[in-house]
Amino acid sequence: MSSNTNDVAIIKTTAGEMVVEFWSDVAPKTVENFKKLSRDGFYDGTCFHRIIKGFMIQGGDPLTKDASKEALWGTGDPGYKLKAEFNTRSHQRGVLSMARAQDPDSAGCQFFVCLGDASFLDRQYTAFGKVIKGDDVLGKIGDMPVVAGGGGEASKPTVRVNVESIKIVPANSVK
Repeated sequence: MSSNTNDVAIIKTTAGEMVVEFWSDVAPKTVENFKKLSRDGFYDGTCFHRIIKGFMIQGGDPLTKDASKEALWGTGDPGYKLKAEFNTRSHQRGVLSMARAQDPDSAGCQFFVCLGDASFLDRQYTAFGKVIKGDDVLGKIGDMPVVAGGGGEASKPTVRVNVESIKIVPANSVK
């Protein structure tokens, strides 16, 4: 597979499809990692386990494939960590960025998509792409009802939104 910068990701969810363009110019290793995991089917069957109204939806945790591991959701990784690629792209609605723990270099597979202006995250999280199609789907997922999760944060969806697949395809193949 060539690492064509004209590739896009089609994120197929139970709420509809979103198409994401990549910012390989500012986060090349992050983009390559996301493409590799997507091609390997790593994200298939995961869900958006964290939704914060007006802020972001988070997914990509392999543990979310297993409902019995719900207490651990948000802690899963691919078995390695990525070096952060902080850049000047601003976290605005539709921007795709890597979720991480306190350590800046702790991202692995979990990602989030901004629902609004989250520029306070700029240069602290690796922004690596943007939704170019399916903003209505992003909004629909962002509007899912949530309840307080384990930490008390109102971010636990009461309706599961699955990631059925993430396909990496040439940009010109998407209508």
